[in-house]
Amino acid sequence: MKVLLIHRRGVGQFEHLAANLAAGGSEVTLITESVDRRLPGVRIVRHRSEPPPRPGVVQSSPLATTEHHTRIGLRVAETLEALVRAEGPPDIILGHTGWGSMMFVKDVVPNTPALGYCEFFYSAEGADVGFDPADIIDIDVRQRLRLRNAAQLVTLDAIEAGISPTGWQRSRYPESLQRRIAVCHDGIDVRRFRPDAGRGLALPDGRVIQAGDPVVTFAARDLEPYRGFPQAVKAAARVLERNKDAIFVFVGGDSNSYGASRRDGKSWKDAILEETPLDPSRVFFPGQVPHETLTRLFQISTAHIYLTYPFVLSWSVLEAMACGALVIGSATPPVQEVIRHGQNGLLVPFFEPDALAETVLDVLARPQAFADMRRSARQTIIERYALDKCLTRQRSLMAQLLGASTRSVAVAG
Repeated sequence: MKVLLIHRRGVGQFEHLAANLAAGGSEVTLITESVDRRLPGVRIVRHRSEPPPRPGVVQSSPLATTEHHTRIGLRVAETLEALVRAEGPPDIILGHTGWGSMMFVKDVVPNTPALGYCEFFYSAEGADVGFDPADIIDIDVRQRLRLRNAAQLVTLDAIEAGISPTGWQRSRYPESLQRRIAVCHDGIDVRRFRPDAGRGLALPDGRVIQAGDPVVTFAARDLEPYRGFPQAVKAAARVLERNKDAIFVFVGGDSNSYGASRRDGKSWKDAILEETPLDPSRVFFPGQVPHETLTRLFQISTAHIYLTYPFVLSWSVLEAMACGALVIGSATPPVQEVIRHGQNGLLVPFFEPDALAETVLDVLARPQAFADMRRSARQTIIERYALDKCLTRQRSLMAQLLGASTRSVAVAG
């Protein structure tokens, strides 16, 4: 079987599926703008880069992002057309519907079934935008958000079906499209991410932390408001005042992955730590760390903080749960889909660092009282997000598309 993957930033969310398909004998090709990682058996074909519009241009022209996405779609289409001329069409296409990459694939290969990865549909209500009470949602913001979805709508009108990693993310799409969007996570390798209390981990100052130590962890791609970094820092300051043994480890970069950058040019991390200084002998910022190191932190952690706007759910929180970490999460829809308060984790209001601090202090004071929640957290991942189950589901959806005789396929559920 000839499988074509399309993703602007490398293999992305298709990592596990691509490896599985290649290992099973399929010819797997990835069309991408940049390569995040290479996988055995997966051929990389890069399309011409399209630099994004400058922030000032985006602010002044609602069409800037839509034009950028359209240019990306055209670059993918010309690359796909060249591949088809050289070696014929693929049997099936799987691609991310964001960034415009999939806009014109059906114009090149109208008879090839396509499955779109539906990660997030933007809106001025009910999700990330406007979640912070300080946000100003004016007509310009609404127009830009509506046009930001244009590439996805064009894509979903043309392709056979879509897939979303969580039910909440699927629910953000128009109801008329949801019947063609299945829910299936990318999958968590529960053999790799598992409890292991046997090994310690050296901190930057040389100290070694181990399971059972009063370690509180926080992990995000970058330390910024979308993932609750300001609230976590304020909570950490309160915890450190009242628990003289607690140690905090904040994993994440200094850049800006989601939301707006600061107008003063400072990183969110630097600005927030200026407002709320933390004891450097008890709080560590290792930056972005290797996945193995992050896994060790999850296995050691007494309490793992995961806060997020109503936005894309991070893989990291599911990996932490698979490792048996006790997650203290924000009571926001993406987290509430996974964590049931008092059953497999704890939930606190996003904008209440005092409530977060009190919860962390309680867990540090009596960690054994939460042993059942830790076991339930891992069981949740095994039952709902285990990699083998997700791969089976993804392969089943592909088979359904390959066997379908109509363009529009109802796959939701």
